[in-house]
Amino acid sequence: MPDQPIRLDLYDQSWYQRGRSSAVCVLWEVVDRFLVRPTPRVAYGWRAWWYRRFGARLGQGVHIAPDVHCKYPWRLAIGDHSWIGEGTDLYSLEDITIGAHVVISQRAVLCTGSHDPSDPRFGLRVAPIRIEDGAWVALEAVVMPGLTVGEGAIIGLRAVLTRDAAPWMIHLGQPARPVGPRRLTDAGPAT
Repeated sequence: MPDQPIRLDLYDQSWYQRGRSSAVCVLWEVVDRFLVRPTPRVAYGWRAWWYRRFGARLGQGVHIAPDVHCKYPWRLAIGDHSWIGEGTDLYSLEDITIGAHVVISQRAVLCTGSHDPSDPRFGLRVAPIRIEDGAWVALEAVVMPGLTVGEGAIIGLRAVLTRDAAPWMIHLGQPARPVGPRRLTDAGPAT
């Protein structure tokens, strides 16, 4: 039994800076809920347009699917020809940087914020996430704060990444561990 009880009444995140005013944060919540998330699948350009209006840095050919939730789009950068699947949660209390030709599959979570479990006040902790070129974060996988997913790495189905993912390796499990290299085959010319 701990010496100190949990004291959520003393929780304080006054040090945390969202990066925009409260009015902009509320405006994004309204626009996201009613104009961005519920749009038809083919409306990639519409969703990208709104994300850019709120400060996201998106490359060419970025596909953000319906029902993606991004806390603060001004903390989001996505490289060329990357895909963000339906129901993904981009919990961007800190910067999320996604490289080119990256796949973030359905209902994955990129979480840049957590709490200090040893702090009786449950203090907020934030750290950026970086997903390098050609990586794949699979269905319902979770990437925790402060981590890098290396170039070409795969974070498998429902894996929970708690440490950096090595480039060109497949990571599976909870917590995720490297299980082998990712090898690409020559699929021939695109048709």
